[in-house]
Amino acid sequence: MDKNSNLYTFIYASILVILVALVLSFTAITLSPMQQRNIEVEKKQNILTSVSIESSFENAEELFSNYIKESFLVDVKGNKKSGDAFLTDLKKEMSKDLEDRNFPVYIAEKDNKKNIIIPLLGKGLWGPLWGYISLEKDCNTIFGAVFDHKAETPGLGADINKEWFEKPFTGKKLFDKKGNFISITVYKGGKGAAKIAGDLEHGVDAISGGTITSKGLEDMVKDCMKNYEEFLKKSKIN
Repeated sequence: MDKNSNLYTFIYASILVILVALVLSFTAITLSPMQQRNIEVEKKQNILTSVSIESSFENAEELFSNYIKESFLVDVKGNKKSGDAFLTDLKKEMSKDLEDRNFPVYIAEKDNKKNIIIPLLGKGLWGPLWGYISLEKDCNTIFGAVFDHKAETPGLGADINKEWFEKPFTGKKLFDKKGNFISITVYKGGKGAAKIAGDLEHGVDAISGGTITSKGLEDMVKDCMKNYEEFLKKSKIN
């Protein structure tokens, strides 16, 4: 065959494309179990972080088994449902009708104290946000919070996963003194904005320069925790 012909060029290019596609497919299939394990371990680390348990990639699974004593699903009315909380895809659940959704719940026990852990999912400026909030036994006071993002602006919205932003959520309340669901307000204006607004129980400061991401996080917390309102009202941990 004439190597200078169009037919030769077409066949050569086609074979090359097929070979590259096969190599990429083989690589993706081979690495898929490893990637999935990495995702699962990172998820366990985030859940543990929400209750102030430090973990590494190597010991996260062991610590998760030791400290996460129970997990289950609930519906919007607060009733328990059968299913695997850890394997439940919150994104898929949020696309269902409200009455058909399954909401994961984790119960951690550390130093003879129990905490409820609830997963979060929302939208930031450039991509999805997610995280976990743990609650004290009153099912109202935030014990800890951990947040993360996919593609927020470095140094601005991306700072939602920094300890200095997460830590102020500790001690905040989801319900007011009358038992009404309030959630958490993220106040624009930087350091001290929540205090200036006089909202020390339900308010935290937004990230300076990251207002859209901060408000997206506020919406995420409110929308997700609202789904657990009935469960929290009737499920104080003994």
